[in-house]
Amino acid sequence: MKFKKKKEEEVAPGLIGAADAKRPIVKIGIAFMYAIVILICVFCLFPPLWILLSSFKDVKEFFSIPPTIIPKTFHPEKLIEVWRQLDFFKYYANTFIMAFGDLAFCLIINGLCGYVLSRLKPKGYKLIFALILWSMMMPTSTSMVPLFMTFLDFPGLGNLSNTYLPMWIMAGANPFNVLLFKSFFDSIPMPYIEAARIDGCTNLGIFAKIIMPLSKPIIMVVSIFSFTASWDNFLWPYLVLKNTSLYTVSVKLFTMQSVSGISMDLQVVAILFAIIPPAILFIFFQKHIMAGFTLSGVKG
Repeated sequence: MKFKKKKEEEVAPGLIGAADAKRPIVKIGIAFMYAIVILICVFCLFPPLWILLSSFKDVKEFFSIPPTIIPKTFHPEKLIEVWRQLDFFKYYANTFIMAFGDLAFCLIINGLCGYVLSRLKPKGYKLIFALILWSMMMPTSTSMVPLFMTFLDFPGLGNLSNTYLPMWIMAGANPFNVLLFKSFFDSIPMPYIEAARIDGCTNLGIFAKIIMPLSKPIIMVVSIFSFTASWDNFLWPYLVLKNTSLYTVSVKLFTMQSVSGISMDLQVVAILFAIIPPAILFIFFQKHIMAGFTLSGVKG
């Protein structure tokens, strides 16, 4: 009895108490909310589920009226046919190269910026932090043309078209990730940093040996956000990459309509290949993704 009582005391009170939950009007409200959530889940899951099932249909069934949800005949060989015909391995490799470059620039540059604003606090850091926050409110359309012109003649590097450097540079200048890093670094106890300074560790050494090892949760969250954003990035790769051998998956999906011999059902199979990596990422790291929405609300 004591054990049960202790367990009951540890449970935090919710929005609806145990007594209120027994009331008929509250039960109806809870059932209504569950119905809305289930309906939203159905609407969200139907498109990828339809793509998955439609990728196994033949051409006649794909255009049949009325349309079928469950395929009458399965053609898994279409997956291999599209993979070989469109050479998807090359576009997968290109996308992963761009995504891992984005990830490296994001963690190193944004992490260092958050570390400087959180712990080093140089003169004028408040103004710099305010400018970073203000940049989040700037419309994207106002900066696209100046950025594109800059990448065509980048100082010291020249023309960066047909390279992944523009996407990597933009990933390293993400104000939202800087805010996440700074907010998390603010929670790291100062005695750890002071002890490292007494031992003669430099500021860069403190960042690499103290700050980053203690910041695995935020590193995981930012890594997931960075990878998914890179995989879905279409506009900038489409503008910068003119060489077809450098195309990413998203750009290839847009341009494959002009390729002769690619029917609509095979294009659906290609779309399936595009959504598989983000889906796998969400399945295995959904806890960290949900934690990211919590971390994005911490104070700066």
